[in-house]
Amino acid sequence: MTHRIAIAPSGFKESLSAARVAEAIAVGVRRVIPDADLDLIPLVDGGEGTAEALALAGGGRLVPCTATGPVGDPVPSHFALLGGGTTPRPLTAVVEMAAVAGLALVPPGLRHPGATTTYGVGELIRAALDAGARRILIGCGDSGTSDGGAGALQALGARLTDRHGRELRRGGGALHELERIDPSGLDPRLARTELLVACNPYNVLCGKRGVARVFGPQKGATPAEVELLSAGLERWAAALTRDLLPAVAPEPGPGPALATGVPVDLRTAPGTGASGGLGAGLAAVGARLLPRYDVLLDGLDLDARLARADFVITAEGALDHQTVRGKIPAEVARRAQASGVPVLVLAGTIGPGAQDVRAVGVDAYSAILPAPMTLVEAIGRSGELLADATERALRIMALGSRLGERAGRYAPSA
Repeated sequence: MTHRIAIAPSGFKESLSAARVAEAIAVGVRRVIPDADLDLIPLVDGGEGTAEALALAGGGRLVPCTATGPVGDPVPSHFALLGGGTTPRPLTAVVEMAAVAGLALVPPGLRHPGATTTYGVGELIRAALDAGARRILIGCGDSGTSDGGAGALQALGARLTDRHGRELRRGGGALHELERIDPSGLDPRLARTELLVACNPYNVLCGKRGVARVFGPQKGATPAEVELLSAGLERWAAALTRDLLPAVAPEPGPGPALATGVPVDLRTAPGTGASGGLGAGLAAVGARLLPRYDVLLDGLDLDARLARADFVITAEGALDHQTVRGKIPAEVARRAQASGVPVLVLAGTIGPGAQDVRAVGVDAYSAILPAPMTLVEAIGRSGELLADATERALRIMALGSRLGERAGRYAPSA
């Protein structure tokens, strides 16, 4: 009997792409089940690798360019172009915010989210417009910023000023000084372009679960800086609502923000907190905020592929309380559970709240580290560690199966 195994992981941040994670897991599977029928389905969540993955899946191409990085220096970046030519769909661009404002681009000693900027994201959007794109998908994830998308809007032509009329410096730490947003210089092509933001709907801009409080510490913010960022984003939401929303003509359509033609609370609408609040900034200029998997998994036929499998293996870098809030392993498990397919999660680290994934359909999970080691060593050996962890997990499963068969063999007959 041939075992059909679907391998549907995310990438390991700052280490392996989703495709390389899937390949490493496949190596481990082959060691135990050489004749397994493997279906490799590397998945992206809008973060690192999204533009490349969608270009490969959609027959597109990557366009290299240079843009402003999160700490203000020029960085090599890219966006993807899909479709166009003889296809009926307008030329679509994929802008991956992590490719120009991701945490991996912020040196450890400069991880101060009050100073980092999304200015480069706006530059990539303009470059996509220059390339003829009239439909732009912005992937949110793995950000190193908390500026509410202020930098992106500045790059797109908005002018942000303080009470003295001076241009606001870049970074979320300056937003508490914001007095006015002047939209008169915004690129007019935005009004003729469909902007789609693929985001985690659990992330909101403000409040107790606002992005500054939830993700600020991960990006290097101290408790005092978290409160300053939170106050700045509250002021930012108010200014966006007052100065930009009246100037935007929303069109009917699906999505939680600005797509319904009704007023939206940019403080708490689903997805407004995506990528340090980039979702809110883009929503204020007409973008539709959409659950990321509704957009990013389009065309993969994921549900059917999982249903055909006897077993699913997924993976991510860190399994913890945030996993159930829209991370790839939770999404894969939820879909596999609908077809009754068992799911194993492999993780680089396992943190508090990891057990919550059982509620969404995960049958078992395991860390890939066999012994304590430094982060640098773990990153350098991640492919090897994944293959070895897969082999260990499958051998334990095989042992359990044999024990079950042996117990059944000696069970008393009715």
